[in-house]
Amino acid sequence: MNTKDKIIVALDVDSCDKARSIVKRLDGHANFFKIGLGLIGKGGLELALEMKKNGLHVFLDLKLFDISNTIESAVRGLCEAKFDFLTVQGDPQVVKAAVKGRGAHSMKILAVTFLTSLDRDDLDQNMIKPGTIEGLTVSRAEKAILAGADGVIASPKELTLLRKNLHCMEKIIVTPGIRPKKSVTNDQKRVGSPNEALRNGASYLVIGRPICQAEDALAAYEEIKTEVSRS
Repeated sequence: MNTKDKIIVALDVDSCDKARSIVKRLDGHANFFKIGLGLIGKGGLELALEMKKNGLHVFLDLKLFDISNTIESAVRGLCEAKFDFLTVQGDPQVVKAAVKGRGAHSMKILAVTFLTSLDRDDLDQNMIKPGTIEGLTVSRAEKAILAGADGVIASPKELTLLRKNLHCMEKIIVTPGIRPKKSVTNDQKRVGSPNEALRNGASYLVIGRPICQAEDALAAYEEIKTEVSRS
């Protein structure tokens, strides 16, 4: 896997026009993009289909959560577009339904552990059982993998523990909360540098605002790629 393939550019912007301009600016450089809920109501799904037709890799970050029948049906429909990655919540029943809906298609089902904007205080507010967030992440990831997930979404802080886990060590780990040098953390609480994340076992790095909010998205992307290539 080359450096370019390790970086997923998160198109976390306020319009599809802005997203298209970033994709165009990165043409020939980045080949993997994430579209999340923020763009779905503004034509994001159509943009995702457009990017797939243009030969790009697409990570559809929907974090699906519903009853099993609905999850199965939704995933079955999304498979028709041949997206590369799809996120669902890491609850075992949700993962099992998503895997069933995916069937023989190649789209990877990735289970969300805990959002990188959360810490232990947030888990307390959400009535999540006691324990360190790192330990709970590994437990949640293991259950999702055993339910059939191809991989998980986890912050840089849990990578070392996940790679030591028998069930997770060979699976895909996509890591958001990546903050290159000189970047601000914004609303993220569990973050790490690109080099740190790759050294500790990330398969892919999700990087959004440091690229998309830069004055020159390509210059920011190339700077990060250079940083990653030194890992």
